[in-house]
Amino acid sequence: MIDTKDAVSQALQELIARNATRLTPADERLLEVLTRDPVRAAIENGAVVSSRAGVHPASAVRLARRLGFSGYPEFRSFIQSSLMDGMGDFESPAARMAARLVKAQEGSVLSSVLNSEIAALEQVRSSVTDAQIRSFAQAIRKSRKVLVFGRGHFGALAGLIALRLNRSGYAAVDLARQMHQLPEALAQMSGEDVLWLLAFRRAVPVMNEVRAIARDRGATTLAITDLRGARIDPAPDQHIAVSRGAAGESQSLVVPMTIANTIILDLASIDDGHSIRSLEAFKSFRAESGLSRTLL
Repeated sequence: MIDTKDAVSQALQELIARNATRLTPADERLLEVLTRDPVRAAIENGAVVSSRAGVHPASAVRLARRLGFSGYPEFRSFIQSSLMDGMGDFESPAARMAARLVKAQEGSVLSSVLNSEIAALEQVRSSVTDAQIRSFAQAIRKSRKVLVFGRGHFGALAGLIALRLNRSGYAAVDLARQMHQLPEALAQMSGEDVLWLLAFRRAVPVMNEVRAIARDRGATTLAITDLRGARIDPAPDQHIAVSRGAAGESQSLVVPMTIANTIILDLASIDDGHSIRSLEAFKSFRAESGLSRTLL
């Protein structure tokens, strides 16, 4: 039987498993074609799928009926729904992209992505409070040093946060850029420091290890995560959990970036001009040092 775990949603996996004993060799060939490329499975009609599988044109209709559908169009609608709705978001990057492309079929990809981003940003208004933003800002203001840690796509966001904090006059370290020297970077962590974690979809094991070190050394841990995706153990001291979009929608990178930018802006509003003076000093240094002419 075909291993569909990495290609399709849980709903389709379960449907195939429930009917495994009823499937014919032609059904097997069709399912291999369908599960190999989720987005094509959600878009093509039965005749095209049958042709790609090298079976009779009516085979796709027979497969759909064997699985309990009235015909192939109903089965295809099920595939589309399972891609877009599924069980939360998908573990497979290919399936996530397929779901987003399916959702964009009736409009342009740009419009679909923009609508997803707008919806994701709008829900931040009701799920993240000004008090949470202020708590993050106050912890950073009191810190000696901020160690920022994110992996994957969020390594880039961690780098941006560290850059902005340093320019605002707060000592910050991007741990993702120092993975080969992580013990050295953490050895001097103390109760005066802040660890700022960014974890989406899941927290990688090393993140929990870094969090445990922060707890043992008394550092304050802040975290921004997905609603369901990241379980940090030990739990952070302060935690903002937010949706980046429903399944089948663009998983927004703008949402966590907006929250981070808001925290840094709020920090500037409570630090008695420290951020503003530091930014002005950095601007003057960059202009006078001559480095900009060689680096740009």
